[in-house]
Amino acid sequence: MGKIALKNVIKKFGDVTVIDDVSLEIENGEFVVFVGPSGCGKSTLLRLITGLEELTGGQVIIDDRDVSHDKPSSRGLAMVFQSYALFPHISVRDNIGFGLRIAGLPKAEIKQKVETAARTLGMLDLLDRKPRELSGGQQQRVAIGRAIVRNPTAFLFDEPLSNLDAALRVQMRIELIRLHKSLDTTMVYVTHDQVEAMTMADRIVVLHAGRVEQYDTPVKLYDYPSNKFVAGFIGSPKMNFVDASPGSDGRVKLCDGTEISVPGLTQDDMASRMTLGIRPEHLRYSHDSGDWQGTILVEEQLGSDAFLYVDVPDVGMITVRAVGERDYHGGETIYLTLPGELCHLFDDQDQRIRTSTKAREPVDA
Repeated sequence: MGKIALKNVIKKFGDVTVIDDVSLEIENGEFVVFVGPSGCGKSTLLRLITGLEELTGGQVIIDDRDVSHDKPSSRGLAMVFQSYALFPHISVRDNIGFGLRIAGLPKAEIKQKVETAARTLGMLDLLDRKPRELSGGQQQRVAIGRAIVRNPTAFLFDEPLSNLDAALRVQMRIELIRLHKSLDTTMVYVTHDQVEAMTMADRIVVLHAGRVEQYDTPVKLYDYPSNKFVAGFIGSPKMNFVDASPGSDGRVKLCDGTEISVPGLTQDDMASRMTLGIRPEHLRYSHDSGDWQGTILVEEQLGSDAFLYVDVPDVGMITVRAVGERDYHGGETIYLTLPGELCHLFDDQDQRIRTSTKAREPVDA
């Protein structure tokens, strides 16, 4: 088992509220990611689950047992930190088995558990090395192995890949996904990197200023963001936003006076002040005509994609994602078209009015 429930969890440091009335459930065997900008409370929320921080209010329930006031050691959880925290003077084998030795397990059982974990992580040939002889990714696997041998109810990861270079981060992401599938154990993972969250999670908790903005699958967060914050945080490059208001005949009027037709939108749906959002890959572009005429200020050529940063008069900077594009360069004029069916709308409180119809609207939207 590995079901975790948070009920009206509050954490304050003095007069500062860091976690503000958070309630959510993590199902047994799920891979759930807490994501958000620095200072949003994601690491604090993880530490409240483990018991490394005391609750100000609310409950932490693990497998239907209230553990809100239990010690960390009695909650059945294993935590992997950003810092590997390995003992440099002992071998990988002894690092992985250290906690088991402290617990007084028989040597034969420790040996069996350590070698099983090492086999799972592809580290059998590294067991007799010292940590200084390992790469950063290998050291992180040792830290994960130390957690695996405890056979915990759930694994909790606090930004475990942030010390690694870009290529190694990708490799370790894949290894963690495979590890989750092989162990079939609940995993809760904290990161500020929304790409990590999108690629790894079964469900994502988007946090902002200590509150849950949305808790959903990666695809639902991307296609149906509940508010402007989620829409802007999830997706790379981020969604473009343009000030808007009701136009004529049910159309949406943008800040530069351009009006676009949004299918299915009525006058009653609209607020007096709105924000229109469109993802960079949904903008259409040409050399000839469009809703906007702009100048390409910067072209980022990535080979498979080109990111074009376009200055549109009276609108501002607009990002275009052009797949495989080679024909547009910095300093050139470009025309952009906004397909209404792919636009998102948010009201004057930044809450969703409408989402793109490129996918079928979910039943609960």
